[in-house]
Amino acid sequence: MSSGILAMMLGISTLLGALGLLALLWGHRTGQFEDHHKFIDGALYDGEEELKDAIMMERKRKEAEAKREARRRDKRVMPD
Repeated sequence: MSSGILAMMLGISTLLGALGLLALLWGHRTGQFEDHHKFIDGALYDGEEELKDAIMMERKRKEAEAKREARRRDKRVMPD
């Protein structure tokens, strides 16, 4: 490649990197990444019923997955 193309690619990549860095710094300065109450609120509002529902849904998902796997294994291929 010619040196002009390499210089242009280097300049564009540096510009894009600088824009990304500025966006990251702006987000940090304006508090975009701060979520102080996420885990506290999650623990306060998770009741026993919600946890039981989550366990039941996980069991149903595993059972459906096991059935799908069993059906996949049970398919018999006809010989040619």
